[in-house]
Amino acid sequence: MAVQMPFTGLLMVHRLVRVCTHSQRHLRHRDVLLKLTNCRRERRTFSTCSMKCTEKKGDDSDSSLVSTELTPGQELSRRRRPLSPLERISSLLPLDALSPEVMQLRDQDQQVPKDANIQVSVTHCTQEDSGGIEIPKEDDAESPLASDAAVKPATSPILPGESLLTFGELLIAEYQRKGRAEFRKMFQLQAGTRLQSSWGIILHDSIAGQPAGQFLKTTRGVPIFIRRASLEDYVLFMKRGPAIAYPKDASTMLMMMDVTEGDCVLESGSGSGAMSLFLSRAVGSKGRVVSFEIREDHHRRAVLNYKRWRTSWSLRRGEEWPDNVEFQIADLSVASSLLAGQGFNAVALDLIHPHLVLPTVVPHLHPGAVCAVYLANITQVTDLLEGVRCSALPLLCERIIEVPVREWVVSPALQKDGQFCTRKAPILHKDSMVEEEEMSDQLDKELRREEHPPFGSIPYIARPHPEQMSHTAFLVKLRKCVS
Repeated sequence: MAVQMPFTGLLMVHRLVRVCTHSQRHLRHRDVLLKLTNCRRERRTFSTCSMKCTEKKGDDSDSSLVSTELTPGQELSRRRRPLSPLERISSLLPLDALSPEVMQLRDQDQQVPKDANIQVSVTHCTQEDSGGIEIPKEDDAESPLASDAAVKPATSPILPGESLLTFGELLIAEYQRKGRAEFRKMFQLQAGTRLQSSWGIILHDSIAGQPAGQFLKTTRGVPIFIRRASLEDYVLFMKRGPAIAYPKDASTMLMMMDVTEGDCVLESGSGSGAMSLFLSRAVGSKGRVVSFEIREDHHRRAVLNYKRWRTSWSLRRGEEWPDNVEFQIADLSVASSLLAGQGFNAVALDLIHPHLVLPTVVPHLHPGAVCAVYLANITQVTDLLEGVRCSALPLLCERIIEVPVREWVVSPALQKDGQFCTRKAPILHKDSMVEEEEMSDQLDKELRREEHPPFGSIPYIARPHPEQMSHTAFLVKLRKCVS
């Protein structure tokens, strides 16, 4: 019995030690759970978000105010934001259980720059870390967020005299690729209409109100260049009855006749109205153009083209094109009564048989003035000169010319892989061949890397354009002389 009492006492002491040890472990685990719960609560309160922080100059951290209100969009983005592996592990452990390396990484993420009014990313903020930082509310009128939201994007400046595209104007849409015009079309800007092409569609409503001379992308993403139609574009794209006097020939005829503002010019053969438009611009508001056409359908087409251009011009410039062309339906060879009492500074003829109207025209032409004749073939030129000789008209043939226009293609030289070619410098010494090759390879790498290579580093090629305009007409210059 004396032997059993010590053994029983030892057993009781052992049980008491185990209970105490288990209680201490339970208390320690409970402390860990409490710390973990507090950390999670702090994460919910100070979650990862993007805000603008303003550092106070004072050292009192208790006076700082922290706004934790989040908009529904910010709350949704906060919930959907994935956590990094470091954030996942560190959020499950208390601060005293983290290693110094992990704490250093967390401190780097939570560092706030010293500059005021800067945007930072606050991750896992605690009450101790948020001291000295003031987060402005969204409804604060003086906050940078409110001032930035109130600023509207500025529109592109408009130069003096510049006007935006309006409905009713005549525009040109073109798309060029590899130096060639793949698509070119003249159209009138109208509400509710769309520009259709093989490269996509552009709504007219999206063009109106835009400045001229810009690229607009179609529904297929192809950039189309939109600009206003010039007079040259208009006469080339307008609806025609007969063939027109091409701009290159019309400009040469204007130089031959020396037409200036205020002149009175006679035209025979209105055709589609191309030459009438060039003469109308040359004589201006003070001048006058009298145009004769024997065919009624040609006369009607010329009048319509003339009015359409005048309407587009008034919308474009805000002022009317001069109404200085008088269109008449008559045969000029027998319409001497219509020219009675009139004198002309110049005459432009576009007829099959111009020598038949010269006896009626020449008496009304000022001495020393020029009669420019537009003829399609050399046989007509021979007939004209023979008619002048047989009629004994006081006319001198000064020039018979053809106006060729040769277009050229000048573009940077490209390799087959689409990269720019490089200039090859001459090799002066054989010893420097290796250095020249290394420099050439380095230059090739630079040209492939840079979008805009330096000036003078790209060679150019120049050759005649494969699509050339062939013969259009012969121009004959006749000048009236005093016999």
